[in-house]
Amino acid sequence: MTTRHTVAVLGGGSFGTVIGNIIANNGHSVRLWLRNDGLAATINSSRENSVYLPGYHLSDRLYATTSLRESVADADIVFVAVPGKSFREVVQQLPRMISGDSQVISLTKGIEPGGFRLMSQILREELPDNPLGVLSGPNLASEIALGHVSASVIASESPSVTRCIHDLLHCEAFLIYASDDMYGVELGGALKNVYAILAGVGAALGFGENTQGMLLTRALAEMSRFAVCLGANPLTFLGLSGVGDLFVTCSSPLSRNYQVGLALGKGRPLEDILATMDQVAEGINTLGLLKREADSRGVPMPLVDGLHAILYEHREVEDVLTSIMHREQAQDVEFVIR
Repeated sequence: MTTRHTVAVLGGGSFGTVIGNIIANNGHSVRLWLRNDGLAATINSSRENSVYLPGYHLSDRLYATTSLRESVADADIVFVAVPGKSFREVVQQLPRMISGDSQVISLTKGIEPGGFRLMSQILREELPDNPLGVLSGPNLASEIALGHVSASVIASESPSVTRCIHDLLHCEAFLIYASDDMYGVELGGALKNVYAILAGVGAALGFGENTQGMLLTRALAEMSRFAVCLGANPLTFLGLSGVGDLFVTCSSPLSRNYQVGLALGKGRPLEDILATMDQVAEGINTLGLLKREADSRGVPMPLVDGLHAILYEHREVEDVLTSIMHREQAQDVEFVIR
């Protein structure tokens, strides 16, 4: 007999909405928390998130609310899909509202500003007794909403969490795989946003397919090199949350971070680009944090250094990218099983 769950999704952006709707369509009760009273009312009356996913029909089992307490009341599974800068603020309120048995899953691909804390680390600090997990993968929300076959990976130290989330989300058009490498899966989702910006810059400058292929390959090498220093498994980066997510966000015009890079490469100021965006491009926040952490650990990341020079040191885009592309790498594959 299928277990029916009461699920809260915190964050009414495009990805939170589409994940909540998949769960509702699978027969579970879902409460979607967002801060906009008008949008919550529209969702409940018209069955559509008109701001982030216009035209995407929402199940009657999904109910939107601006009350955090109401959204998590009796929820046995809580997904957190708010931007990284407000993640801790929201999570800190949960211990007074949810059971210690409730599973809490991060959907946020980012790093906390002011330090280098992953979302799973914030969850562990604020909810030490709850079963935890992270969900990540090549998941452009608009494509999932259109019913294109997509896949994601649920990572947790608890096999019962991965089994539960698999059963909760898995359907014909959304496939779920499992991992026990939470840091690796999470770092893949967070770090690829930086390289998506760089790929957008390259596209604007007319880089050829060979050059883009080199860029993606070296980005994957940098990501895995850095992640290993934080205790992740480099082989995780061969999966959905690594090369899968990296490829999608570095090649799709639907990626917000790619769009930022494309505009930068065409000469638009960063401030003007961000002012026109209705959702956060997490790669901008991640870049500075990643560079500081890599420098402090002595991890060579020439692509990160180059993008940082473009955005924050005001160096010419073409000069920096030319310098990056002509840097030789002594070893192609760094993690070889012999």
